[in-house]
Amino acid sequence: MRTHLVFFSGGIGSWGAAKRVAMREEIDHLTLLFADTLIEDEDLYRFLDEAVANIRKDADVEYVKIADGRDPWQVFEEVGFIGNTRVDPCSRILKRELMDRWRDEHCDPSVTTLYYGIDWTEIHRLERVRQRVPEWTIEAPMTEPPSINKSQMLAWCKDEGIEPPRLYAMGFAHNNCGGFCIKSGQAQFQLLLRQMPERYAYHEKREAEVAAKIGTDCSILRDRTRNKTKPLTLRQFRERLEMQPDLFDRFDFGGCGCAME
Repeated sequence: MRTHLVFFSGGIGSWGAAKRVAMREEIDHLTLLFADTLIEDEDLYRFLDEAVANIRKDADVEYVKIADGRDPWQVFEEVGFIGNTRVDPCSRILKRELMDRWRDEHCDPSVTTLYYGIDWTEIHRLERVRQRVPEWTIEAPMTEPPSINKSQMLAWCKDEGIEPPRLYAMGFAHNNCGGFCIKSGQAQFQLLLRQMPERYAYHEKREAEVAAKIGTDCSILRDRTRNKTKPLTLRQFRERLEMQPDLFDRFDFGGCGCAME
């Protein structure tokens, strides 16, 4: 019997992918695998529970939650480096390697299909993950017809009786890591500061603590003014916005992709 494994992130795309797989007539059973970074938004867990219950209307579902036990800041302390858009020890350790171990222990590549929640606008990422693990059969149902965008997925979710994750209504592009991500840019961190200042303050504090502990001036963000690139700490970014609220790159949201690449 063929095994069907969905990497279930808590985002709207992974719900859509799982729903499309479950609705296929030939699918009797599928596994939804969620890796917890331990800094997720509290509403993510509510959404996951409701999403799983919804998918169970169409197929037999095994819902698996796994966690490394560390959060991203603990990982940064242990590896001696704060992640950024180019290097992501947090997602490598807490997502990819963790889920890969579970997959390898519980699934046989000769009879398993892996599913990711990317949509038709991100099909280039599908090709990259296929290159990374060529021995596995990989599909991304939301890249297939009928093509729908994120707004349509959110509407579909509501039509199914599920309230989408609250981060989307706040303006965040992803429902991962509570609106915080080391791959995010200035626009998302400005949004985090505006929407959830206490959460921003926590990450600002942890960035300073970890940088001091590992003895480096590295930071998540970068200042690229005057044709020079230098570290820009979350404290410096907040203080800049307090002085000049419009002084940030409004188009620099960055991307997640932590489970894939």
